[in-house]
Amino acid sequence: MLDKTFDPKIIESVHSARWEKSGVAKANPTHNANPYTIMIPPPNVTGSLHMGHAVNNTLQDILIRYHRMKKRNVLWQPGTDHASIVVNMLVTKKLESEGKDVRAMGREAFLKECWEFKKQSHENISNQLRRLGTTMDWSRERFTMDGGYNKAVTTAFVQLYKDGLIYRDKRLVNWDPKLQTVVSDLEAESRDVKGHMWYITYPIEGDVERTITIATTRPETMLGDTGIAVNPEDERYQDLIGKFAILPIVGRPIPIVGDTYVDKESGTGAMKITPAHDFNDFELGKRHKLEVINIFDDHARINSNAPEEYQGLDRFDARKKLLEELESQDLLVKAEAITHAVPHGDRSGVVIEPYLTDQWYCDAKTLAQPAIKAVEEGKTVFVPKNWENTYFEWMRNIQPWCISRQLWWGHQIPAWYGPEGDIFVAENEQEAQEEANKKYGKPVTLRQDPDVLDTWFSSGLWPFATLGWPDKTPELDKYYPGDVLVTAFDIIFFWVARMMMFGQYFMKDVPFHTVYIHALVRDAKGQKMSKSKGNVIDPLETIEKYGTDALRFTLTAMAAQGRDIRLSDDRIAGYRNFATKLWNAARYCEMNGCNPPENFDPTRATHMVNQWIIGEVVNTQNAIDTALAGYKFNDAANAIYSFVWGTFCDWYLEFTKPILGEGNTNDTLKQETRDTTGWVLDQILVLLNPFMPFITEELYESMAVRPSGSLLMAESWPSYDAALVKKTAADDIAWLIRAISEIRSVRTDMNVPPKAFVRLMIKDADAITKERAQTYDEVLRRMARVESVEYVTAAPKGAIQTVVGEASFILPIADIIDLDKERARLKKEIEKLNADIEKLNKQLSNQDFVARAAPEVVDEQRERLKISQATKEKLSSALMQLDAA
Repeated sequence: MLDKTFDPKIIESVHSARWEKSGVAKANPTHNANPYTIMIPPPNVTGSLHMGHAVNNTLQDILIRYHRMKKRNVLWQPGTDHASIVVNMLVTKKLESEGKDVRAMGREAFLKECWEFKKQSHENISNQLRRLGTTMDWSRERFTMDGGYNKAVTTAFVQLYKDGLIYRDKRLVNWDPKLQTVVSDLEAESRDVKGHMWYITYPIEGDVERTITIATTRPETMLGDTGIAVNPEDERYQDLIGKFAILPIVGRPIPIVGDTYVDKESGTGAMKITPAHDFNDFELGKRHKLEVINIFDDHARINSNAPEEYQGLDRFDARKKLLEELESQDLLVKAEAITHAVPHGDRSGVVIEPYLTDQWYCDAKTLAQPAIKAVEEGKTVFVPKNWENTYFEWMRNIQPWCISRQLWWGHQIPAWYGPEGDIFVAENEQEAQEEANKKYGKPVTLRQDPDVLDTWFSSGLWPFATLGWPDKTPELDKYYPGDVLVTAFDIIFFWVARMMMFGQYFMKDVPFHTVYIHALVRDAKGQKMSKSKGNVIDPLETIEKYGTDALRFTLTAMAAQGRDIRLSDDRIAGYRNFATKLWNAARYCEMNGCNPPENFDPTRATHMVNQWIIGEVVNTQNAIDTALAGYKFNDAANAIYSFVWGTFCDWYLEFTKPILGEGNTNDTLKQETRDTTGWVLDQILVLLNPFMPFITEELYESMAVRPSGSLLMAESWPSYDAALVKKTAADDIAWLIRAISEIRSVRTDMNVPPKAFVRLMIKDADAITKERAQTYDEVLRRMARVESVEYVTAAPKGAIQTVVGEASFILPIADIIDLDKERARLKKEIEKLNADIEKLNKQLSNQDFVARAAPEVVDEQRERLKISQATKEKLSSALMQLDAA
């Protein structure tokens, strides 16, 4: 017997362990079934999962469970990413808090600490993924720094190097002075900060009467200036082109050049050129063959290329000192307070410095071309499709990819340097040594490059490195390419693009056929979750409070394409109530002997209401199939929700109560209804299982005697005969539901007491309506609280009407309610609705609001307007009838 209340805490850990122990989730590359592959976006080994991970893995698990039930040869590849920069930062912070000097302890000792951190974090993450009810093939779990993966990374680097697609170059990079490493453009976070625009005068060489003024937000970088640019069409400065200015403080003559890049209207129309510390200046400097002077060291302190009194100063201390000296020399014209965008490291939080240094680069432009073509030709599609534009925009404007990082944790670059600076790239040190010895004609000492690869280089190999590449394996042959990648939009550049490039290059095929971009999870007000705002909803705390099934179903039901998820406790509580509704329905079935029967044949059902519910099962399954095929997870969730809560619980179980009651002596009909009810409940468990796996698995085990070891997750997805949808039954019950709903609606609108029975008069009914009213007389009267049914040719005074099909349903209510009081109430309600409609119309006609508000907010307001207008129309009709009465 089922417990009176459903407690998810009791069952979740039990079923999770059973699923994993059963081996049902294990992939079998020798199996002949059509493969279905999803590669998990590997979470970083840096702590706990957040709500974004929860929605991502829930949607993946739905697809995996669904296709497993459809008997595809499923592989859901689990694993984690080593997250080079973040782990370096977190471990360094931990060690420093313990009073340890990271550089002094050395690389090997530091890496030992990183591996220990990874071990603890990985265990936490894998346990959290299991709490979400996920069914990955844990026997195949990978880590981006495990032995086999390291081999794949090294092979990829060496091959790309030999093919001329990896090279070493001196270029400007985004330098993080705190983490002491390069960061990508995507990891440089633009922040609006309050600052100043300083106007500085530069004297003109040989002309004591002339000066030129420039404006800058970074005056400290002027110590590295090697030129000044003006627009050649700017008459103010045309005579200065070709002359030299004297760099203040330093005293170095720098040329004044003409370049159309300079905006005559911006600042003073003259700009200083610091090629070593500004990306645009670097390009300007190359065009005009200017000297490149780097004035910073790795910590963004002033180096020996600047005047001695500045050497060793932090960049911001140098700024302060320089401004004071400029002011003392009357060279500081003015300072304007401004707010401007300044790049910061998204991990360290410090200001990023453009920095000239030698790094390893990948020719991303060459690699991008086949990846662009693959999407253009539809080999890989984005869902929603608009994300293809984002992909194309970035890929068609892609720059050389800096793939080296000045860190210890990660894949150390497989390059060794000889005594004369020659580079030897090889699979291992022995191969590099052999190449070097051959070149130099004698044994020499080699030094391996200390840098590690950008994390996204190794992550880009994920779809095939996890399957054994570069070796030829059965898994690689069976499961590549994958079917779908489920991910968030913010890593289209970081990860999706890299996988597309590497998949095309190394495997000669796309890594997946579909990229599904899911929504971001925000708070109930649509704000991004952050610790500083205090609005973070923790998935594990939510699971503890409401259960995993409630959280999963909430995230799924709200995962509409192109719309962020606005999550709240109320939403989750609502779907917990859905689980409770199902549990109570199962208890009702159990108490009435409606257990799932063996070998039930739905084609043998004879009673109209049983034929109807069987047809509705078929319709629901079709709706779920269609929705999941289009990655419309919310539509799939809403289809099964509407069927369970509305069709099955609110209608079918109520329709059939008299049939199952003691007063019914038709044992054949009673047994048919019991069997049908049990069968429908069993189908619900199958159809709902991908979305709410725990409660459905528990009910599957409890509601019937199954073969030993049976699991719902191993059952087959149903395939029904379309002939099970009976038109007569569907039309009849649709009429009955409409009739009951309309009567209930009128009663509610008119404030008819819930326990009061009213007479029902039907006018203009055709033969079919009369037959239906007679056939379903008992159900109609019981569920609509109707005293009697009669046919009339005109409505009596004091009656309210509604339309069902061709007939008018008339409820004489003058003797039950106070008509004058109801008129006053309706007028007040209509006035309130008019005010709401006016307010909503005004808001939605405001183009500024529509442009600034989140799309889902605009949609919600439009839906509110639609509901308000429909309610007003309904109440206005009721008021007119009351006035006529």
